[in-house]
Order: sequence, then structure tokens, then C-alpha cells
Amino acid sequence: MNRILVCDDEKDIVSALTIYLSAEGFEVVPAHTGKEALKILETEEIDLILMDVMMPEIDGLSATVKIRQTSNLPILLLTAKSEDTDKVLGLNLGADDYITKPFNPIELIARVRSHLRRYKTLGGSLPAESTYVCGGIEADDREKRVTVDGCEVSLTPTEYEILLLLLRHPGQVFSPKEIYRRVWKGDPFGAEGTVAVHIRHLREKIEINPAEPRYIKVVWAQGYKMERGNRT
Repeated sequence: MNRILVCDDEKDIVSALTIYLSAEGFEVVPAHTGKEALKILETEEIDLILMDVMMPEIDGLSATVKIRQTSNLPILLLTAKSEDTDKVLGLNLGADDYITKPFNPIELIARVRSHLRRYKTLGGSLPAESTYVCGGIEADDREKRVTVDGCEVSLTPTEYEILLLLLRHPGQVFSPKEIYRRVWKGDPFGAEGTVAVHIRHLREKIEINPAEPRYIKVVWAQGYKMERGNRT
């Protein structure tokens, strides 16, 4: 059974999320502050985190930074409609996605399942081709391991899936909506901002100079592509 850490200082929201998730077969581990969530992660086995942005003691953004220092667990931030800046900042800090309050239970469950499915595929069955190379980038899909110029880089599951999509189709341009459909497997409404943040974060990890990328290029008004290079 997948265990979901639900962290929100509003007890009614934690209770509602517990009801929705439990009805779908998930085990919920509740928390009400970022500090409490971090303590739980030190001792409990967790598969995904649902976390509010605005909380006492340690807010959701600060907690995300701390979690990302040691873990690639999927993190979905709970935000209010007015917190657009926090959404972008949260994605920049390592969150995989966000869910806007008041949330639709059906959409919430779908996103949780999508991120869990992607995370659980790490170490899963092998595709026919398992190693992708482009210039100095090498992705071993057997071990879910990425190196750049021989140095291993740590990617979140979402960043890894975006990179793998582009590596598998060098030179092909993908619109933000198409990337969102393939990686998040959801309705691409508002996809441009979400994808752009993840691309920026990915570039910071794989490019020598993210401002002048060698690998992930923008095709004006169309989308993104992996610059062609040596590929095996």
C-alpha cells in the first residue's frame, strides 16, 4: 500500500484529503507543520508528499528545499489560487507539481497516481533500449542514472522523465503542452509555466552555462528540443 504524507496546518483539509485518499486505497500519514513533516520523513517510509505552502514553523517551500537535499520523493504542493508566485518558486525549488485549493478530488487522485506511477517505475522493467547518449549526456534507464561529462547528476523523477523524452527524440521539437501530456499525463491547461520551470531547473543541472544551453534548446514559439549529438 502506498503511503502518502499529507501536511497542512488546516486540520479540515488534512481530514478531507485523508478521506479521499483512503477511499482509493492509500495509507495517509498526517502532519500539520513543515517541521512535523520533516521529522516523519526521518523515521517513516513515505511514497509521496502532499504539502501546503503556507504553514507555521517551517513553510512548505522551505521544507521542499530540505527534503530535496536527501530525497527525490514526489512532492505536490497545495496552493491557493492567489499564490502564483509560490507555485513557480515551489517548482524551482524541486517540487514536482502543485494542486490549487479548493481542489477537485478526482483531479487530485489522478495526479497522485500519475506521480506515484512515474516514481515507482524507477528500477522497474527494462525497455528494449536502456542507454541514451547525446554529446556529454548519458542516461542509463536501467539504473535511472544520468551523467554529464562523466559526472553523475541528481534529478527528480519529473526532471528525469523530461530529459529522457528529449533524449529519445533528438532534434524533435516538443511543445510545452505535449511535454506535459507525456510526462504528467494530464490536462495540459497552464502547462507552459510548469514545463518552463522544470526545463530551467533541468538546465541548471546538465548545462555548463544554463543561459547558453548546449543541449536543451528553445525553438521560438514552438517548444523545446534536444540538440542532436552522438546517440547510442
